[in-house]
Amino acid sequence: MKKPEFHILLCNSYRLAGDAKGVCNKKNAPAIIQYMISEASDRGMDVTVSTTGCLNVCAQGPVMVIHPCNYWYGAVDENAVDEILDALEEGKSVAKYLISD
Repeated sequence: MKKPEFHILLCNSYRLAGDAKGVCNKKNAPAIIQYMISEASDRGMDVTVSTTGCLNVCAQGPVMVIHPCNYWYGAVDENAVDEILDALEEGKSVAKYLISD
């Protein structure tokens, strides 16, 4: 398997019981995930997008983590996805969405 340049994780609030009940899911994470997959593909970016269980920063949701950069973003919506993907293409981060140092 060839490793992608970026692995993007987006919280969808899955719980051990399998129910998506948390903040990220309630704030439209499923649609954001689909948008991100489509947008990254349209741009020809070498990324894998995965949905995750709770990332334990619910107050900042929806939460996205990008590896190998280790960028943690909060309050992600479709506009944020556009800005974040633009920045990734330029080798940068988007400070206004970062929730970690």
